[in-house]
Amino acid sequence: MNSPLTPLSPRLASTTAKWRNRIPTQMRRLLPIYALCLCLALILLNADILPSRSKTNIFKRNAAKHKPEKGHEGTGFPKKIWQTWKTDPFAFEQRDLDTAKTWVARNPNYRYEVLTDNNDLGYIEEKYGPNGFDRPDIVEMYRTVNVTIIKADLLRYLVMYAEGGVYADIDVEALKPVHRFIPERYGEEEMDLVIGVEIDQPSFKSHPVLGKKSESFCQWTFMAKPRQPVMLRLVENIMNWLNDVANEQNVPIGDITLNFDEVISGTGPSAFTIAVLQEMTAQSGRKITWADFHDIDESKIVSRILVLNVEAFAAGQGHSDSGNHNSRGALVKHHYHASNWPSRHARFSHPVYGEVERCNWNPDCVRTWDENVAAFAKMSPEEQQQKLAEPKPEPMGPGFQQVPGFQAVAPQQPLVPAVPGAQEPKQPEPAA
Repeated sequence: MNSPLTPLSPRLASTTAKWRNRIPTQMRRLLPIYALCLCLALILLNADILPSRSKTNIFKRNAAKHKPEKGHEGTGFPKKIWQTWKTDPFAFEQRDLDTAKTWVARNPNYRYEVLTDNNDLGYIEEKYGPNGFDRPDIVEMYRTVNVTIIKADLLRYLVMYAEGGVYADIDVEALKPVHRFIPERYGEEEMDLVIGVEIDQPSFKSHPVLGKKSESFCQWTFMAKPRQPVMLRLVENIMNWLNDVANEQNVPIGDITLNFDEVISGTGPSAFTIAVLQEMTAQSGRKITWADFHDIDESKIVSRILVLNVEAFAAGQGHSDSGNHNSRGALVKHHYHASNWPSRHARFSHPVYGEVERCNWNPDCVRTWDENVAAFAKMSPEEQQQKLAEPKPEPMGPGFQQVPGFQAVAPQQPLVPAVPGAQEPKQPEPAA
């Protein structure tokens, strides 16, 4: 027995013929054209979401407009931990292996990866080349830069923009698992970036040496979702700065020389902090300054950026009320054994009184240093030469202490005018 809906059913054939006869013949002939027009309209309306073979993809267009793609709001942070170092883990020194193991041990459900001096360029070419974000300017800049610490800073920002996850310097130990980075009262969907305070010393903001370093977020450890605009803007700011430095020094970018403070302000914590505050201001519609984070006891979210107090990522510094690593709030411990880059980029150093950073932000010590430097500047050339011949004072003043990670280096340029006839201090050989 035929079903009423089978092709051979007389009832179905009669019904089909009845509806076909109700449609004018001319309209039936135009139906294929109508269908084609409808398909073309759908293609045009959805062109922006279809894959394109053009090398000028959305990331390049956005970069040209200075509007990088917005991050993945409402999604979680990638379960991945990134570190960068000279060699792969099989060739780590024991101290590096010990700190690296803490990240794996405390986060067994996270993927762990190390980018090295042998594969970092390949990674950048893959992620930012024609088959990635198509940013040849970024690839070329990374190829060109020869200053190791600048490349290290660039690499962490580029990795975090491309893939997100947790970044930690090789000499940073995980004290707590990554899930502790976000307090229980918050959800991952509320934020796109997790950072912590490093230096909170606004009273030194006007100091000629310490000022730019006195208010900063930590960038030896932070967590991000991928495609965060602040990361790409930070990279582009660094590229513009490097071009300016090269033009000022009248050398190719690969031949520029930088002192300690230029590194800090150009690519390090100061540059990172400025970019974050600018992003917060742009997203919130009000001016966000360091005053919003000075002396915070509890974490806070501003413009989808979670800011943790100084104890979280920078405990045990001996300043900024950073507490110690035994506290419940301490999440990581920075051992500083990989922080030897200042040996290649000298700090500002007075020929008699040395580096003010040795005061480790102690107000009495800094005041003594300032007074001594001011008194030296008022001396006659003969008195200055006599002072230079005396044994260097040690310690420099009340409050002097060993600064974590501090390495004494010869001055690149003195803070006072050169003394006629004074003997120049010898520059040390760069560390390997």
